[in-house]
Amino acid sequence: MRIRMALAVALAVAIQPMLPPMPDIELFSIAGFLVTAQEMIIGFAVGLASQLLIASFVLAGQIVGMQTSLGFANIVDPMNGQQVPAVGQFFLLLASLVFLAFDGHIALLLAISKSFHSLPVGLHSLAEVNFFEMVAWAGWMYTAALSMALSSVVALLLINFSFGVMTRAAPQLNIFSIGFPITMLSGLLILWLTIGNFATHFERQWHRHLDLVCDLLLLNC
Repeated sequence: MRIRMALAVALAVAIQPMLPPMPDIELFSIAGFLVTAQEMIIGFAVGLASQLLIASFVLAGQIVGMQTSLGFANIVDPMNGQQVPAVGQFFLLLASLVFLAFDGHIALLLAISKSFHSLPVGLHSLAEVNFFEMVAWAGWMYTAALSMALSSVVALLLINFSFGVMTRAAPQLNIFSIGFPITMLSGLLILWLTIGNFATHFERQWHRHLDLVCDLLLLNC
């Protein structure tokens, strides 16, 4: 938390020379409180959109992990302080690295700095933000996660179906002792075969995320 606060202060100091002249509003007043609140809401909307971008890949990893029996391996998520499947945490780290490789942090900082020109600080900036796009963007999180995990889910469904046929044909087989390790090995193989499409899925979602940020901040991207 201290590092985040220090980073926020450093970014504010770095962006301040590029900002337009601020309106003459007294800070400790009702107008100052409203302006501060609406600027925080705008920043929260942009941050939430970026969080949902990464969360879509975490959700895809959790779907794959639960389907491949790899969800039994849980580790602590330092961001949320909860137990999450190891596959979901792996997808989180991979999405964060691809985000930095795409210069996503630079694009977001540039969009925030330009937003003070497209949405000047004042009492009417919040009314111009289209929050309906924000609500629709939350649905893309589940769509992207399902599209990324769909191939793995279908492949594992066929494997489990074959186990069902084997159990029907030979009831004396212990399907739990045989199917569990085969499902885990198949899950690792499926992850190895499908991980190459990760960058493609991320690029598609990243362009949608940029379009959303530009629509929220009224930018010409």
